[in-house]
Amino acid sequence: MSAFENIGVRQDVADVTRLECGICWTVYDPADGDEVAQIAPGTPFAALPEEWHCPNCDAPKSKFMATET
Repeated sequence: MSAFENIGVRQDVADVTRLECGICWTVYDPADGDEVAQIAPGTPFAALPEEWHCPNCDAPKSKFMATET
């Protein structure tokens, strides 16, 4: 797995960090959660279930990377 691909599986990402899909650029914001997958607002990325995928393109968590803002 390349450095690009491993951010979504790291456990040291801050709980409030927004992560962006490297495939379709959909942003997972912990403050919002994921309504489609019934993930409650306030759920950090690291706490998402292993089977969670991008709600837009179905990419795995490993394809997500931290955003600057």
